[in-house]
Amino acid sequence: MTPETDKLTPSRLTPYQALGGAPGIEQLVSRFYALMDELPEAYAVRCLHPESLQGSAQSLFDFLSGWLGGPPLYSEKKGHPRLRMRHSPYAIGPQVRDEWMLCMTQALTEQVADEAFRTQLIQAFAQTANHLLNTQGSHCTAGHLDG
Repeated sequence: MTPETDKLTPSRLTPYQALGGAPGIEQLVSRFYALMDELPEAYAVRCLHPESLQGSAQSLFDFLSGWLGGPPLYSEKKGHPRLRMRHSPYAIGPQVRDEWMLCMTQALTEQVADEAFRTQLIQAFAQTANHLLNTQGSHCTAGHLDG
C-alpha cells in the first residue's frame, strides 16, 4: 500500500477491498475508459491513447490493484510502476490532467457511495495526476499511452 492510499478507509479494509476487490477495480477501470470515449470534454486525454483501450485498461487495472492495496499485478508483470518515467514521452499538461480527472471522478462518483471515501480517493488520484504533469501544453500528440 502507498502513502496516498493507506489511510483511505476508516475500517481495516484496504481501499482495494472497500472497492470490491478485482471486480470493483475492473468496473471502475471499465467505466473510466468508457467515459473517456463518451465525453467530448475528454478529447485531449483520449488522443494520447491508442484506438483500442484494451491494453491501457489492463495496465490501469494492474496498477490500481497494487496501488489500492491488492495484489501487485503491475509490479509483477512490468516492475516498479515509475509513473513519471513511463509517462514522460507524452505531453501531460493541465488540460490532459483535468480531463483524466474528470473521467476518474465521474467513474468514482458513480461507483463509490461513501462520500468521505470517494473524496479521499479523488484526492489521492489528483495527487498522482499532478505528479505526472510535464508540460503546460494542451495539445493532442501522436504518441500513445498503452501501458
